[in-house]
Amino acid sequence: MASDFRGDPSSAMLEVLDPEQNHSYSDHFIEEPYDLSKVMFIATANNLQTIPGPLLDRMEVISIAGYTELEKLHISKEHLLPRQLKENGLSKGQLQIRDEAILKLIRMYTREAGVRNLERQFASICRKAAKIIVAEEKKRVVVTEKKLDELLGKPRFRYGQAEVDDQIGAATGLAYTQAGGDTLSIEISLSKGTGKLTLTGKLGDVMKESAQAAFSYIRSRADELEIEPDFHEKYDVHIHVPEGATPKDGPSAGITMATALVSALTERPVRKEVGMTGEITLRGRVLPIGGLKEKSLSAHRAGLTTIIMPAENDKDLEEIPESVREGLTFIKVKHLDEVLEHALLPNKQ
Repeated sequence: MASDFRGDPSSAMLEVLDPEQNHSYSDHFIEEPYDLSKVMFIATANNLQTIPGPLLDRMEVISIAGYTELEKLHISKEHLLPRQLKENGLSKGQLQIRDEAILKLIRMYTREAGVRNLERQFASICRKAAKIIVAEEKKRVVVTEKKLDELLGKPRFRYGQAEVDDQIGAATGLAYTQAGGDTLSIEISLSKGTGKLTLTGKLGDVMKESAQAAFSYIRSRADELEIEPDFHEKYDVHIHVPEGATPKDGPSAGITMATALVSALTERPVRKEVGMTGEITLRGRVLPIGGLKEKSLSAHRAGLTTIIMPAENDKDLEEIPESVREGLTFIKVKHLDEVLEHALLPNKQ
């Protein structure tokens, strides 16, 4: 709600939502006092950052997480597809969409927390199926993964996948975005230089600070980690997070950056099946993060089998669907030393 020459709605809302003064709210248009003290107001927003602080202070904030892939699959089968079949004059027997095709539709043709665009894609499939049935005189259309490309064109999005081999200087982190969870590859490059630290990949301030904290911790523990004590004077360090056009921020990539950096400096490969998330402090402590449910789902989808997570996030494991929990091993850590023990393989030399 912006304020301009036509008025300032946020100021009016301050009075409307304040229980101390909304019992006699006076509207400027009708100029009659109203008692709003017994009214329950419900407001929605996609982004809390744009709400004025005093206005937000008068509300109770209820955060609603986006749907998981499994939830979207069930919503599609029970609600979205039947509704679009009816609206497009089709029966269940005339159009059948396989589960694997629906999952591909969710992963590679939409990227959202809800299902609005997903329903649009179902509507498009139904229209094209109706045309095929009428024009080609077919009795039914079965949509498989391959058929999806014919009907909707090439996939519009990609999702992270596990590394094929154990890599030196590259670790897989887990990210939480407004559209759900995703994997985050973090790469480290060392070159002869004077200790300059370069960060690229459209990183936010918090993520840059996490990289600085990881770098400082490794410098302070160089002897214990069997790293040259003067590495920061001999090498320039470049930390890159691919998909540079996508903004990234938050502290939860701290242990991933630290692991990738130790791997590059010690030439110990990072296990390809491991994904990790956690904030790091200058003393190497691992702090809790948010969005563990969504991050776990993205790890499962990408083919990872092990997740290294902060021990304080243990309570969040209950939110993860059982089918996903069974396919993953969760390692709870309190310190970066534990992370390195589980994430790095012995030196090949």
